[in-house]
Amino acid sequence: MDYVAEDFTPEQIERSRAYKRAVRPLMIVSLLLGLAVPLVLGLTPAGAGLVRAAGDVAGGGWVAKALLGSVALSVLGLVIGLPVRMWSEVVSRRWGLSRRGWGLFAADTAKGFGIGAALSAAAVGGLYFLLRHAGDGWWVWAGLAAAALVVLGSFIMPVLIEPLFNKFRPLPAGPLRERLMALVAESGVQVREILVSDSSRRTTAANAYVSGFGKTRRLVVWDTTTDSLDTDEVAAVAAHELGHAARRDVLVGTLLGAVGAAFGMAVLAAGLHWSPLLDVAGVAHADDPRSQALARAVLAVIGLVGEPWGLAYSRHIESRADGYALDLVRDPDTVVRVERALAVQNIADLRPRRYEILLRYTHPPVAERIAHGRRWAAEHGVPIPKTLSAASKESGAG
Repeated sequence: MDYVAEDFTPEQIERSRAYKRAVRPLMIVSLLLGLAVPLVLGLTPAGAGLVRAAGDVAGGGWVAKALLGSVALSVLGLVIGLPVRMWSEVVSRRWGLSRRGWGLFAADTAKGFGIGAALSAAAVGGLYFLLRHAGDGWWVWAGLAAAALVVLGSFIMPVLIEPLFNKFRPLPAGPLRERLMALVAESGVQVREILVSDSSRRTTAANAYVSGFGKTRRLVVWDTTTDSLDTDEVAAVAAHELGHAARRDVLVGTLLGAVGAAFGMAVLAAGLHWSPLLDVAGVAHADDPRSQALARAVLAVIGLVGEPWGLAYSRHIESRADGYALDLVRDPDTVVRVERALAVQNIADLRPRRYEILLRYTHPPVAERIAHGRRWAAEHGVPIPKTLSAASKESGAG
């Protein structure tokens, strides 16, 4: 049976197809640029030349080259990528997914760039300090530092970074807060606060998430979610997010990210000490900060190779969180209804191809998630959620 055809109207299916056609060129261009820019800069003398020119502004010492060179590479990446970001914004507006004006778009872009450029420059400065002063074992210390930064980022993200982009307020007293507080208590997850973010300033899409550890952990529900879903549906979404916390997905993901970062430093060390790569980059020694363009190219390749594995793990934990939500709320009909509603609201791809799932899906496809809800119902002896077409026929017959 074609459950997509049974669970969505022909208009919804065609809208999904049309949106996919609209964003496909954007995704292809974004992917190609994201790989081509670091490779061209890193595997030719162009990147080294840009770093040298930036460092010369402040005297040409290794610190100037490391810090200002990093900023220069980041600025170039921003300039090259900005038209694609603007194109994406236009497409999102055309399809009713974005509510941002150009002023807010500019502010978000500037803040994102400033944070990213500052962190990159600090990381590059630390990297070349170790290269120049930590001897042959520099990569061990770099790996430990990279792992520590991943862990630190998970702690500071909800406290320092998220408030720069969104305003958060406690979920107001009422039936929804009571329901979510009861759900949190039943899950056993320690949550400091339930917050609502002002996501409607930027998007019409709905979402929620749990972030932070210990005293910084919070359950955040987008205001688009509370505005578009009823109490039971919001509870089903929140139960999924609580599942991540209950299964320690954030902690495990952070630790895996830390291990990945340390491994990336080991691979980077091999790349920076391989003479043929240094030659094509126009750099004589790895500890020359002009090699940072090459380092970015190596890291881009590592990211490209490692991403499918990370996505596969993400789909695994998302499916597990779906199961947790079903066990917690024990209402598969609502869970399936939410999956349909969010797929329509967020214009999900209803029939993704297998390679698309493998290469860019963080969650299982919506049809698979709906089927999960029906399997759970069958296994637990509760009424199996009806398809949309079956429910419509019953309603019409009634």
